[in-house]
Formats: sequence, structure tokens, C-alpha cells
Amino acid sequence: MTGTLYLIPNLLGESDAERVLPPFNADVIKRIPYFIVENIRTTRRFLKKIDKSIDIDRLTFFELNQHTDPQIIGSYIEPLLHGEDMGIVSEAGCPAVADPGALVVELAQQKNIQVVPLVGPSSILLALMASGFNGQSFSFEGYLPIDNEKRIKRLKLLENRIYTENQTQIFIETPYRNNKIVQDFIAHCRPSTKLCIASEITTDNEFIKTKTLGRWKNTCPDLSKKPTIFLLYK
Repeated sequence: MTGTLYLIPNLLGESDAERVLPPFNADVIKRIPYFIVENIRTTRRFLKKIDKSIDIDRLTFFELNQHTDPQIIGSYIEPLLHGEDMGIVSEAGCPAVADPGALVVELAQQKNIQVVPLVGPSSILLALMASGFNGQSFSFEGYLPIDNEKRIKRLKLLENRIYTENQTQIFIETPYRNNKIVQDFIAHCRPSTKLCIASEITTDNEFIKTKTLGRWKNTCPDLSKKPTIFLLYK
């Protein structure tokens, strides 16, 4: 009999766990001995925030990030195959959504292992909810290309979808490049296109505001190094 793979949402920033995570999550976390995580140090801190009584030293962690050798990922699910439960923890938000944990979930599905997603914050959905944009049809595009010419071409294509397909476009950027992406939106999209900036969601510094790009031109806050979601719509 195989174990169960739990997808455990993490906090989006410095906020109380009780504010954004249901008590059931803590009950699950306290009985899991194996975790697949992006960063061991920050996950240990997260687990202690969930329950200070958790004995971190008795847990086993497998690190999964851009430095992980793809050849060893298959070995991470060995405990599941031997009947042990495991948890995947993202650095922020929901595992397997814009997150390398999707690789492990794919393996678990192939092995017919039960996968249980737990309830928790998704910056993508929370931003969409608060934007006032179309929640029936939307596309999460992740990062725009780094190359400037390809970036502008891609951005114009996606903006066109807003008007031709009535579809909300959602983006993220490396936090230190947040201000640059806003300037790209302003410079290369229509002034009438609306931009929602959703920054530091669920924290005391949460900022969520929707305006036309024409109105954002001289009023955009400094977003450098702040976790932010960007949404475009008509």
C-alpha cells in the first residue's frame, strides 16, 4: 500500500499562519515525516511557525529547485512507495503551481499514488479575485522573455488576446525587475488597457490596485524586491 502525497501551501509573506491556513493543514503537517521542499532552511522555519512542538530534527527533507539533478527526483518518492506519507512545500503559495513540485506530482500520478491538495493561499487567484478583471477566462503567463525584442513582441501578442478573446493576462517577474515590467506595460501597451498591481498579498503591507496604464504612468509605487502579481485587462 502506497502513502499519500500532500500538497502543502506555504505563506505568501510575513503573516500569521492562522490568517491564511486552515487548522486541518497543521494536523496533516504534524504527522508527515518526509518533505520535498524548495529550500530546507525556510521550510524548517515555516514548520516551526505552524507548530513549535514539531521536532524538526526527526524529519527528512528532499530539496527540489533549479539546482536539483533531474536524475535523482525519482528517488524522492521512495517513501511513498513504501507506504509513508509525504508533503510538498513551496517557497510561497501553492505547490506545483509555477513551482518545481509539479515534477513530483507528475511522478506520483504515474505511480497511481494518491495526491491530496490542501487549501491555502495562491497569489495568482487572490490577485485575480481582487482585480475586477475577467475570472471566467484568464491565462497565467509567468515570466515574459528577458530579451527586449522578444519581450515586447510577446507582450503585444498577449495584450491582443485581452481584446480579441476577452481574456485576463497574468504575469510575475523577478522582484528586483518589478519596476521594469510596469514601465514595459506603460511603454508598449495601450494607455486604456487596465493594469492591476497586487503586491505582498496577505501581509500587513498588502497593496492591490487597478488603474488604466495611462493613470499608472506617474503614480506607480516602488515595487522593487516585493513579491508582486501583475494582471492586464481591458
